[in-house]
Amino acid sequence: MIHRKSAKTVAAYLQKLPPDQRAALKRVRATVKAAVPGAVEVISYQMPAFKYDDRMLIFYGAAARHCAVFPGAYPIAALRKELKGFSTSKGTVRFTPDRPLPAALIRKLVRARIAEIRR
Repeated sequence: MIHRKSAKTVAAYLQKLPPDQRAALKRVRATVKAAVPGAVEVISYQMPAFKYDDRMLIFYGAAARHCAVFPGAYPIAALRKELKGFSTSKGTVRFTPDRPLPAALIRKLVRARIAEIRR
């Protein structure tokens, strides 16, 4: 990830990004806020994140050549088929600003993570 060390707030983190990555991550942020109005924004591990019910819900950030969301392993496994076409690893979904994650898919990842938290 880039620009992580100096960001103390989500706004500061986003401001330091190139415009295309900033716009892509602002869409992620707005989608999560709308899907989970009670989620709390934090900086954790030097990245923007949301907490829900005092547990980490989802992280998001930018690297040199891509953006990513980090919902954890369970949501990625649960939505494996819908994530085809995106680069994934155990807890990460990578995307580029010119091919962002659809809002509906972000909402599904968040709902899967909430279901995991509630278990």
